[in-house]
Amino acid sequence: MIRTFLDSGVLLAAVRSAGPDRERALRLLEDSERTFITSPFVHLELVPKAVYHKKRLELRFYEEYFRAAEWCRDLEGIAAVAEREAAKSGLSAMDALHVAAAHLAAADEFITTERPEKPLFRTKLVRVSYLFE
Repeated sequence: MIRTFLDSGVLLAAVRSAGPDRERALRLLEDSERTFITSPFVHLELVPKAVYHKKRLELRFYEEYFRAAEWCRDLEGIAAVAEREAAKSGLSAMDALHVAAAHLAAADEFITTERPEKPLFRTKLVRVSYLFE
């Protein structure tokens, strides 16, 4: 099994995008060779906004994903690794938290919708892949 951490943009693409972007994200989510990993920070980026805007289908999609995913909940560990990696690689706070969680959960791959020229691709803690390549 490929241990895969999805950035929130991948889940947004699956639920909100149309056409090829959505199809690519959904194909990834349907890959039976993958185990998906998440953290409270991905949940925080997605669920409260769906609740606030009363997007019931979107919320149901997230609930199903988060119920099936393996969680990394070591908040102190995530914060410590994230701070070091943000300083080393120039990551934003949220990207650093996601990378740290992926690293601590021994993810094989971190998949994002951010473009390859972004700082996220500088990290060496986990292999970062662009969804749309």
